[in-house]
Amino acid sequence: MATEKQVHTGQCHCGAVRFEATLSDGFETIRRCTCSYCRMRGAVAVSAEMGGIRFLSGEDVLTSYRFNTGAAQHFFCSRCGIYTHHQRRSNQAQYGVNVACLDGVSPFDFAEVPVLDGVNHPNDTGVARRAGTLRFIPEQ
Repeated sequence: MATEKQVHTGQCHCGAVRFEATLSDGFETIRRCTCSYCRMRGAVAVSAEMGGIRFLSGEDVLTSYRFNTGAAQHFFCSRCGIYTHHQRRSNQAQYGVNVACLDGVSPFDFAEVPVLDGVNHPNDTGVARRAGTLRFIPEQ
């Protein structure tokens, strides 16, 4: 069953960058990644198609970072440093959006988050592999 497209507003920590993200599969694509950059960044991301992010303000405040193959482009606020989204290496027609930047959403809202194997990236190996599951179990 297809999930209805969901539009969420979001922002960086200081509020300089504000945007709307259209999530074509809701939160069904939520994930973390084990590549060196994502591992250090620690963000939980969800997918939006190319054109699925509309900036309400602060697009000019964004800066970007590329590494290794240079295919993925990671965007963050140049003022507060918060990662807002990235253009995916595995699918250049998609963005990964930081769920922690979405208004009213927290990475801790999800009991389990799939972790994908970014060390052995599917563009290098030809196979997408799940590396594990990140679990959040709140204290009683």
